[in-house]
Amino acid sequence: MNLLTLLERLPGSYAGPTGAEPAPYALIGVGEGTLAAHLAATFAPLTLTRSGTQFVVSSADAADVARDYADLAEVGGANVRRVSTGGSPDDVDVLVPGGLVTPYHAAQYLAHATGHAQAAADAELLLANLRDRCAPHVEEANPARDLAWTLWGRMPLLFASPDAEALPHAWQSVLARVGKTLAVPVLGDPLAVVTGAFEAQHEKGDAKVALFLGDVDAALGVVREVLESRIDEVVHVPYPEGVGPEQVGGYAPQLALWYFGAWVATYLAERYDVDAADPPMLARAQAALAGEPGELNLSAPREDVRRTDVVQGWTDEDGANEDRTDDFDTEESDADYDGE
Repeated sequence: MNLLTLLERLPGSYAGPTGAEPAPYALIGVGEGTLAAHLAATFAPLTLTRSGTQFVVSSADAADVARDYADLAEVGGANVRRVSTGGSPDDVDVLVPGGLVTPYHAAQYLAHATGHAQAAADAELLLANLRDRCAPHVEEANPARDLAWTLWGRMPLLFASPDAEALPHAWQSVLARVGKTLAVPVLGDPLAVVTGAFEAQHEKGDAKVALFLGDVDAALGVVREVLESRIDEVVHVPYPEGVGPEQVGGYAPQLALWYFGAWVATYLAERYDVDAADPPMLARAQAALAGEPGELNLSAPREDVRRTDVVQGWTDEDGANEDRTDDFDTEESDADYDGE
């Protein structure tokens, strides 16, 4: 199944437990469970608890640290629910699919398990609405494809209000994993960053686009105004419509924006003509960390990881170093440099 088909089928595909666990709740995410825990942090603090239910969301490659967290919570007196993409049966209470779709399945389980079934239902509605607007057969006014065009050839800078800090995390993840694109989340005090980062070196703003994810509060409004004169483009990616006004922000819209980001990243990979699937080295690294037998080899042929040729003058494969400096010492070059 290709990624576009997987994304089309994702809304409504959650088939895990729907019952609520005893409160109070606490949440820890490691490995592939980190993003799911971040998106579901509105339901439970990201910490350990001594009572109620401790959720530990993980993957097989992070089984050791997940086990340590689970043991600590059990010793403290909490009921532990281990949510994972795989591993030893003793380390998994709730099994969720691995890969790109882990945040959806794990976060929807957490919504139900913490007694927020309505938020889970709202998320399904928003995802379904986005699917109908972003699917490949929608050729005109497809917002995901249009935004992918905007990002093509540029480095995205990711901004969100403090109560939605999971969104830069989510978009950095999908843009890298699927779109093979580096995006930079701007966290902390973004105003201090943007007012200083591009001063006196305005070329640093070239080929940059700022994405404001979710609601833009007063501070982000100032940041946006500053960036409009310093980088190529500023784009607001609002929460999708489809639920009541009281649901603006929070879990369901944030999960929906993660889903929208996955569509954008898939179309961006298409624009770059790269495979949107996980690179083989990721699977090898995860398998090695999970303790599976086999030699860990993360190297790849140079032509597989470079899109353009490097500058001439580097050491050749046989060890000979060609001196190219003479090319830059001619009288013609000096005249060009002096503006003659």
